[in-house]
Amino acid sequence: MSKTFEDKTGAEVTVTFNEDGQSYDIAVADGTVAGHVYFLAGPDAETERIFHHTVVDEQFGGRGLSKILVAEALEDSRERGVTVVPVCPLFVKKLQETGDDYAAQGGKFRNATGADIDIVKRQA
Repeated sequence: MSKTFEDKTGAEVTVTFNEDGQSYDIAVADGTVAGHVYFLAGPDAETERIFHHTVVDEQFGGRGLSKILVAEALEDSRERGVTVVPVCPLFVKKLQETGDDYAAQGGKFRNATGADIDIVKRQA
């Protein structure tokens, strides 16, 4: 999966799903990777993803890249039928604000549990 978007400056950016790295990566037009959203398999490894960390390099700050990453990770998870488990504060906030709409569009999510936090502590 790879999709192209425009950031806040109008510049082209590409989000790519990196299954091996358990991440969604965002790159600017010249191919430089500017940020990542990281996830781990949840207790039900086939159907859950624990999103635990979002990072964008400081030199690319202010361009809305983290918002693009979070939105695309949610959309792709919905399309794949994967339940989102938000641990990263950006995912928690996004789903607090738009969770009803996400669910109405077929997206699935649930609150993180102690078992999910333990997975993150062990594997991240």
